[in-house]
Amino acid sequence: MEIRLFKTLWGHKGGLEEAIAECDSGGFDGIEGQAPAKANERRDLKARLDDAALDYIAEICTCGSYVPDRQATVEEHLKSLMEQAAAALECEPLFVTVIAGCDAWGVIKSVEFFGEAMEIGKKLGVQLSFETHRSRSLFNPWTAREILLQLPEMKLTCDFSHWCVVCERLIDTEPEIISLCAEHARHIHARVGYDQGPQVPHPTAPEYAGALTAHEKWWREIWGSQFRRGMGISTMTPEFGPDGYLHCLPFTSAPVADLRQINEWMAERQRGCFAEFSAAELKGAEAGKAGV
Repeated sequence: MEIRLFKTLWGHKGGLEEAIAECDSGGFDGIEGQAPAKANERRDLKARLDDAALDYIAEICTCGSYVPDRQATVEEHLKSLMEQAAAALECEPLFVTVIAGCDAWGVIKSVEFFGEAMEIGKKLGVQLSFETHRSRSLFNPWTAREILLQLPEMKLTCDFSHWCVVCERLIDTEPEIISLCAEHARHIHARVGYDQGPQVPHPTAPEYAGALTAHEKWWREIWGSQFRRGMGISTMTPEFGPDGYLHCLPFTSAPVADLRQINEWMAERQRGCFAEFSAAELKGAEAGKAGV
């Protein structure tokens, strides 16, 4: 199994040309972001990524941005998903990561929605991977568990940083749910959360070493599950971002860190972590053969 790392367009201030150049300098294998609204811009995105030999992961938010329209119905969320996914397919993504549903829904309504959503993915011929995101149906570990147990084919984009702030603790308290999510994991968003926020000020800061270690433990569990499931490629997007996530100094709003530098640091670190994981898996496999 190999790892492919993606540059997020969230928080990127330049144009597509600059993003592609930063993929080259940062060693990214592709770009993750929302598909452009206009057809000609989607065609341009695909052509530019093809020229640069970069992969693409499309992102969709149903009925709203990251926070949904509270009054939107299941049917409206499904319509939003269908329209956006059909448009994103013009860019030929590897798959589509979906921020979907609503945290105010009960489990029954969420199961109904995700079941129908997966049918839309099958109809369109694209895999949908649903993110564990605040304000959405998968906003906490326990609700996610109930949904996953009823939808065994459901795939996840695991961003456990959201759950840390929702639960006000590192979620090592829920090892069975982490293991369940790992079995459903298609994609990882590599951001480090902590008990009071979805994004630590800087992942290299020693005061947040425990949070970084916890997240990397969870990501290794996902890699282990993906390896056992025979996945040839594991995908990960370092996703430290702006919009209230990035800590800023009071009165001046000066950011305490550089997002591009953080995401490139995280990408490089996870290449090393994955190499160590792969070496350990290979060693274990060889030891198992020798013992037979």
